[in-house]
Amino acid sequence: MADFISGDHRLIAVLYRLGIGLGFGERTVEEICKASGINTDTFLLIANIYTVEHYIPTQEILDSANMMDIVKYLHASHSYYLDIEFPDLEKELEELVSPCNPAQKAVISKFFADYKKEVQNHFAYEEDIVFPYVKSIINGRRIAGYSIDKFEEHHDNIQEKVDDLRNIIMKYLPKECDSVVALRILAHLCSLNEDLEKHTYIENKVLIPLVDTNENTFSIKDTAFSQNIEILSQREQEILVCVAKGMLNKEIADKLCLSVHTIITHRKNITHKTGIKTVAGLTVYALLNNLIDPSQL
Repeated sequence: MADFISGDHRLIAVLYRLGIGLGFGERTVEEICKASGINTDTFLLIANIYTVEHYIPTQEILDSANMMDIVKYLHASHSYYLDIEFPDLEKELEELVSPCNPAQKAVISKFFADYKKEVQNHFAYEEDIVFPYVKSIINGRRIAGYSIDKFEEHHDNIQEKVDDLRNIIMKYLPKECDSVVALRILAHLCSLNEDLEKHTYIENKVLIPLVDTNENTFSIKDTAFSQNIEILSQREQEILVCVAKGMLNKEIADKLCLSVHTIITHRKNITHKTGIKTVAGLTVYALLNNLIDPSQL
């Protein structure tokens, strides 16, 4: 494994997102994957996407992959982008535009804030709708009213604004800005853009084909779970219960091991889906839907 990772530094990100720790010693890729509870074929599939140019997995390779490991990887990627990459990039941009006039600062800050919101919404849809659906397929049940085709049809490109920001910095950056900081950000943006491309590729060329192959083999489940998925996801229900108990965003984030801005995004989605804005109203909703016992309030 150590030799394998040394061949391409980008594989370090793959290790992190699959929950594979360091300290390999002389153990093989298979031994490390087995110890980490990861399907070896899945690890090699993702690794090849990162390291082999124009890599196209065969159907046999796809069939040997583990869908749950793919979902785990994509979920960890979401957390990595939102909790590590974006905050770091935001700090770098603040440093870059510090010599600019207020109008210039504001327009760049708004551009990045809008992009971050766009990505948060993109990921929230996957976390709340797509991933629970995939898990239902893995468990041998298909949720009524949804198919992976809907995800494919509405799969937005989340890389375009990274390209725009990169071009703005290269071509139109005010002279007052520090060129060393600008070069550092450009390198960061290039790395982020490439990683997002791999992320999108895994969704389009691995997850969607895998689900498409499997979803028609299961009967449609039209019970209460299929209704819940159209209203609130499991994660949203957990957060709603915390809100009903009077917990603050920071307390909820700590309890569920999520970032505060992820909690805020989920709360906005809860309000949007239920049409209920107040904590009192959400508490009533939770009680009526048996999400919480009155004794817990």
